[in-house]
Amino acid sequence: MKKIALIGSCGSIGKQVIQVVLNHPDKFEIEALITNSSYKDFEGQINLIKPKYAVLCNADLAKRVANIPQATQFLSGEERAVELISKCQAEVVFVAAGGFAGLKYSLAAILAKKTLALANKETLVCAGDIIMPLARKMGVSVIPVDSEHSAIWQCLNFNANAPLKNLIITASGGAFRDYSNEQLKSVTPQQALNHPNWKMGKKITVDSATLLNKGFEVIEAHHLYSTPYSNIKTVLHKQSIVHSMVEFSDGSIMAQMGVPSMILPIQLALTYPNRCECAVERLSFSTAFSLDFAPLIQKDYPCYDLAIKCASAGGIMPCVLNGSGEVAVQAFLNNQISFLQISEVIDSVLQKTQNQGVESYSQLVEVDSLSRKLANNFIKR
Repeated sequence: MKKIALIGSCGSIGKQVIQVVLNHPDKFEIEALITNSSYKDFEGQINLIKPKYAVLCNADLAKRVANIPQATQFLSGEERAVELISKCQAEVVFVAAGGFAGLKYSLAAILAKKTLALANKETLVCAGDIIMPLARKMGVSVIPVDSEHSAIWQCLNFNANAPLKNLIITASGGAFRDYSNEQLKSVTPQQALNHPNWKMGKKITVDSATLLNKGFEVIEAHHLYSTPYSNIKTVLHKQSIVHSMVEFSDGSIMAQMGVPSMILPIQLALTYPNRCECAVERLSFSTAFSLDFAPLIQKDYPCYDLAIKCASAGGIMPCVLNGSGEVAVQAFLNNQISFLQISEVIDSVLQKTQNQGVESYSQLVEVDSLSRKLANNFIKR
């Protein structure tokens, strides 16, 4: 029985982690549930799972949680949540929380020498320069959960250090993949959230429409697989059936295929090194279907272009990219700026930032805070 500490249990990924655990009660047990503020959903999860520990980070909202099973120790506050990672008996810390806030939990898991199942992009985008060296030093496995990085991991036979020529990451193109620049001027948040292939949280769905998310994945792949950026390619693939590919030195290319679902990579992160039956729709070859691929023209996607430039610059620039991007996307969702202005907000902050090397988590907290402040100031103007 593998014990799990689940961070971000009320988000899209967190809910699917719970689904996987409930599908395999003989294999997994959630010992600790942690979420930020969704107290109503959290109360339901606590009563369903009955974990040993449950923490609601927002202390004020925690007061509204009324029905706690006798078997569960209920705590509140972010500090308690971070402390619990080392205190609990979980073997795997599953970081499903979105945003920069998830980074602190990834660090705590590594310092506690526990396997890190990573679905939080910001951990490697902002702090890959310190996270991966620390994981190697502590002997901690970082297991990728994103469908693209899980696909690469599978193509490499679960060996992140296997020799390769190129990593090929696929991109669906998001909700506006067939829109002209003129059409993009008037798109709404509701349209942006209507992803043709995936059901995800709001932030990542908008990032998929701008392709900022794909830029993040390039940065993650660089850190996960110690691959130079020049050997990481992105191609457009509308069907989202091929989740990523690996090209080897002899020209052979291996691809991982499946229906668009996060259940399989979530389950695999928990069952590794084994596989077991998965409650997900199977890809069927009984009816004809096609797979289309097209080059991604970097200049046509301003947010992706900015992400690749930040990746090449290194240092704190990816963290600045992320912080300003979070603010810009929220402003778009709040109808404060247009879709095309998301990249303008990010670019304005990048231009005001002087790059420096990544040295510590506390440094990145300051960088993130300043980036958000600059982004908000630009939006107000």
